[in-house]
Amino acid sequence: MTQAAPRALEPEASPLTATQWLICVIAAIGFAFDIYELLMLPLIIQPALSELARLQPGTTAYASWAAFLFYVPAFAGGIFGLLGGYLTDRFGRRRVLTASILLYAVSAFLAGFSTSLWMLLILRCTTFVGVCVEFVAAVAWLAELFPNPRQREKVIGYTQACSSLGGFLVAIANGIAIHYAVRLPGIPDFLHIGGTIHDAHAPWRYTLMSGLIPAIPLILIRPFLPESPAWRAKKEAGALKRPSIAELFSPSLRRTTIVTTIMFACSYGAAFGAIQMVREIVPGLPETPAKVQEKARELTAKAAATRPNVKPEAFAKPAAGLARQELTRSITTVQEVGGLAGRVLLAVLALYVTSRRKLVRIFLVPGLIAMPIVFGICAVKGLNLFYVGIFVAGFFTVAQFSFWGNYLPTAYPLHLRGTGESFAANIGGRMIGTSFAAVTVWVAAWYTAKDASPAAAAHIVAYTAAAVGLAVYIGGLVASFFLPEPSEPV
Repeated sequence: MTQAAPRALEPEASPLTATQWLICVIAAIGFAFDIYELLMLPLIIQPALSELARLQPGTTAYASWAAFLFYVPAFAGGIFGLLGGYLTDRFGRRRVLTASILLYAVSAFLAGFSTSLWMLLILRCTTFVGVCVEFVAAVAWLAELFPNPRQREKVIGYTQACSSLGGFLVAIANGIAIHYAVRLPGIPDFLHIGGTIHDAHAPWRYTLMSGLIPAIPLILIRPFLPESPAWRAKKEAGALKRPSIAELFSPSLRRTTIVTTIMFACSYGAAFGAIQMVREIVPGLPETPAKVQEKARELTAKAAATRPNVKPEAFAKPAAGLARQELTRSITTVQEVGGLAGRVLLAVLALYVTSRRKLVRIFLVPGLIAMPIVFGICAVKGLNLFYVGIFVAGFFTVAQFSFWGNYLPTAYPLHLRGTGESFAANIGGRMIGTSFAAVTVWVAAWYTAKDASPAAAAHIVAYTAAAVGLAVYIGGLVASFFLPEPSEPV
């Protein structure tokens, strides 16, 4: 009887209207391309640094710029993302959502024309800002459109599962770019913005440009999207309180804010400090030399057939680089499939596991065991083992991102929802959590001997990723014991 009473007061779930389906589609596209834009960097960073500044893995300059490209955009995204959460509470969910998607789509497209590392860095910053704001606006919007808790859990859970489709799609887009780039006419000279593009056929450029895709349906559908009814009703009635960052640390919300920020940081720390190190780990796999050589021969033959007036030897070095990218892409694809499976399981379990602490621990406990095995053993022993391991790592880590999308709307009042979500997601996840990518790169570089072979350097990255992954999982598990349970029925 104690649980029946509150559930009797819940708003009744009703079938989704055409407008609600439209909103779910836009939110799913937004979530998918959030991850699409973010996961471009691990796929394109090595060829981008090589072309724009002739930097090679294993050097101090490469490690420094790789760390900058991973962390500076995340820092910018965290700061401006927090502002975006505040604006979401002040000016509405739909308006901010639309602006954020357009910002990250256009920024990613323009990044494909980068002629210097600074240009790439600035455009990655604006891309990150758009992504950080979009997540907060979309989650708040969905939570308020579906007041029935069970229906809301389903909608947020399954639309967030599309985030992993974004990682899967960017891996496919990168593979397509690698396969067809040498056969395309290349970027024409009049589109060389602010300098000269040295490799107009570079796959990493086409991969970045593909980030414009989500802006196309958004522009067409935006006129049909309604504002959050709950937010609009309070706004029109003059009952909408002004959001305040200071209120996040009031006695009633302080614990929620601190714990969710720490746990969000740990979730992102595992993803960026370990899983996103795949490109640096690939050279250490025993099968890599043979796989690269085989794929390079195939790509060289295709390029030579397309341009018979060019000597085949001219394609050898670029083909080897493309072959390594292709191997990295295949491993990343497996990881994203694992992440998708984890998100789907989370969406299902969220309907039946009422305790949010128990729900997140279903992924934290086995993930804590898996991370050192995946990166300390599988990542150095063999490709097939690493395929299995990276699936498992993606499964337990990526599912936690969906958990936060379901949890955070229940943790803060309506007038503070965007601001509260933004603090945990952007300060905790984007600013602190993503910094673990820099931690892994710097620590690995510190322990790598100057004359180390590529394989030896890659093994040190893998061991460092294992240690970082284990550490942040322990942090997340310990913090979960202090996570407040939502006050409303779920």
